[in-house]
Amino acid sequence: MYCKICGKLNCKEHSFLLGRTENLKEFSGSSPPEVFIGKWDYPNVYAGILSPTEYGETKVFSSPELWHEKKLAIPQILDFRKKLIYGRVKSNIKSIFKNDKFTQVFQEVAMTSKSIATEFKLKKPILRNEERESSVPLIKNAAWIDTVRLEENSKIEPKVDYLVNDSEVKASKALVELNQANIDTSTIIKILSAGLLGLGKNRKLVPTRWSITAVDDTLSKEKLKRIRYYSQIQNFQVFNAEYLGNHYEFLLLPEEFGFEVLEISMRNMGVWHDYETFFGRKNYADNVTGAYYANRLALTEYLDKIKKQAKCIVFRQVSEEYYAPLGVGILREVSREAFSKMPEKFPNLQEALAKIQSRLKIPLSNYTEKSILLKNYGKQKRLFSYM
Repeated sequence: MYCKICGKLNCKEHSFLLGRTENLKEFSGSSPPEVFIGKWDYPNVYAGILSPTEYGETKVFSSPELWHEKKLAIPQILDFRKKLIYGRVKSNIKSIFKNDKFTQVFQEVAMTSKSIATEFKLKKPILRNEERESSVPLIKNAAWIDTVRLEENSKIEPKVDYLVNDSEVKASKALVELNQANIDTSTIIKILSAGLLGLGKNRKLVPTRWSITAVDDTLSKEKLKRIRYYSQIQNFQVFNAEYLGNHYEFLLLPEEFGFEVLEISMRNMGVWHDYETFFGRKNYADNVTGAYYANRLALTEYLDKIKKQAKCIVFRQVSEEYYAPLGVGILREVSREAFSKMPEKFPNLQEALAKIQSRLKIPLSNYTEKSILLKNYGKQKRLFSYM
C-alpha cells in the first residue's frame, strides 16, 4: 500500500499519524491569490476564492511556476492545496456586471499580484479533515460564502489595471499585452477567467479550465504569426526535461512549422496523440487536451526568441511517480525548462532519435509508429515551392 503522505510503498515513517477534524463557520487568511470558476451547469457556474486559514505569503499554494522553480514533491503540493478552502457562490457567467460585495472582492483578488488577507463568513460550517490523502484533488474544501471582505489593500500591476479598465480592447489583444508586460501565465489565466478582459459587452466569467487553454492557445498563435515567416533551423535539435514523473523530449526537425504531441503512460501504456501542420488546427486537441497547448506555448516562446521555425515532435513519458495529476501548469513549466537549455544538435534524424531513446524507458517505436509528422517528414513539398 502506498503512503498517503509521501507516496512511498509500505512507508512506516508516517503510519502513526492520525487525522483531526476542524469545524469552521468563519475564517481569515491570505489568499495566494486564487479564484476558481467551475464549468459544471454552465452558464450558471460555481465561482469562488481560495484561501488558507493562515496569513503571510501563500502564493506557493497555487503557483505552478513556484512549484516547478522550487522543485516541490507531489506530497508537498497536495499539502498546500488541502489547506485551501474554496469559498464559493453559484453565479451566472454575466454576474460580473453586478455591483455586490462578493463580485467586488472576487475581481480584486483576481487582479492582485500578491497574497491578500481576506475574511470569510460561511453559510454553514465546513468540516475540514487534516489527515493527508494522496488522492486529494486540486480543488477541495468547498464552502458556501455568506459574506467576504478584504482586510488589506490589494496590489495590482499597472498594466493589469489599465487593461481591466479598458473595455475597448479585445481579450486576445489584452492577453498578448499582459504577456509582453511579463505578467506570469497563471495570473493572466486568473484575470481572463474572472471576466475582466475584452470588450465591455462581451465580458463574462470563463471556467478556469477553459481559460487555461484559451491563454496558452492565444499566446502561441500570436507568436506563430511571426514564426511562420522565419527561416528554418539547419539541423536536428533535441531538448529534454523532467519533473514529477513527467519526462519530456522535444525533437525539432529542419522543416516548416508543424507540431505533434505523443504521450504514453507507463502505468497502462495508453497513448494520447494530437498534431497540426503548418496551417494549424481547426478543432480542439481532444486527446492530449490542455497539455497540447501548454507544450506549444513553450515551443513558440523558444522559436520566437531565436527567430527560427521548425517542425516539433513532443514525446512525453508519464511514470508511476506522477500518481496525482497537478494540472496543466506544471507541464507548461517543465516544457519551458527544456527550452531554457542549450539544444543537443545532430546531423541526421537517426542520431537524434537514438539520443531520445537513451533517456526513455518506453521503446521509442511505441511513439514513432503513431507519429504523423515523422511519417510525412521529407515527403511534403517545401513551403517555398508554392510561392
